Amino acid sequence: MDDPFIPVILDIEASGFGRGSYPIEIGIAMPDGETHCYLIKPQQDWTHWEPEAAVMHQISRQTLLRFGRDVNYVANQLNQFLQGKTVYSDAWSHDSVWLARLFECSNTLQDFRLEHLVAITSEDQLALWDKVKKQVVKEYDCQRHRASNDARIIQTSWLRTLASSQATAM
Repeated sequence: MDDPFIPVILDIEASGFGRGSYPIEIGIAMPDGETHCYLIKPQQDWTHWEPEAAVMHQISRQTLLRFGRDVNYVANQLNQFLQGKTVYSDAWSHDSVWLARLFECSNTLQDFRLEHLVAITSEDQLALWDKVKKQVVKEYDCQRHRASNDARIIQTSWLRTLASSQATAM
């Protein structure tokens, strides 16, 4: 019997949502349950900062400057883990822009494809999504809104909505 499909999920925290925003943290949840998370050191011309976004992700610009990794390192790590894979995001319109900015600034070609999670999510799953995701968030009891936690929550929610929708269909 084939192993069940488990999507790789990518989540990005950013400096804000407006023009000029940039990625500050990228998290991925792999099919084997492993997660990876990278704080990103802002480039010199990355100055956009929205206090409202900082309240959500609770990452200060000072933390990024002190502990953030270079864009080249992060781009290379992502390529290493995700090479040739299709990776999914629940916020594709934002995440694709931020991911492109990271790879452009690092002068690195992105070796994986980012797709919207809805591309692999059925109508039945979507109908269950909000309720299931709230349950998963409560179970994981993540105190901090971080990219790797969010990626894991999204992946678990997708798997549970799939299982529930398949059980209902039987």
